[in-house]
Amino acid sequence: LLFVMYISRELKDKNIAEYLLYMWQVEDIIRGCGLDMDVLEREYLSKFNVGDEGMAELRQWYSVLMEMMRSEGVEKKGHLQINRNIVILMTDLHVQLLNSSKHPYYSAAYYKALPFIVELRSRGDDKDIPEVENCLNAMYGLMMLRLQGKPVSDDTKRAMDDIAKLLGMLSEYYKKDKQGEVEF
Repeated sequence: LLFVMYISRELKDKNIAEYLLYMWQVEDIIRGCGLDMDVLEREYLSKFNVGDEGMAELRQWYSVLMEMMRSEGVEKKGHLQINRNIVILMTDLHVQLLNSSKHPYYSAAYYKALPFIVELRSRGDDKDIPEVENCLNAMYGLMMLRLQGKPVSDDTKRAMDDIAKLLGMLSEYYKKDKQGEVEF
């Protein structure tokens, strides 16, 4: 398996939140290359030492994603439906966990992060997106700040730690739920 595709498969199995953040980054890389495979290969894929067969597989994987982005109208912004479906599943699980008395640690992590989630929602343009998506957006924003070498305040770091813990717990429950191991 190729490194890039291997990462996505591994993350999808181990930590669904990290998988989504990775896939959102892939979407942004594709956008940054103008959904042009030649530009993507020259500016990004050429950095991977995967040989001709590996490059052909990478091109195929990215070509499929590009076509999906075009057909779904997310060339400029937004996320692929396959990724949005995961957010929906995570949101459904989040609500089930909060409504169940069997998961007090999850509820505690949620209520610890809630003030930060409320603040994020108040700052955002779209007030109707689910809390889980707000948290994922915040984590993605933090990741982008770090990649750009921009400073992150201590208050933001503390808030993001609580949000990261909540998403980590939700990801663990997601994995267990897929295996039929979560009771509500």
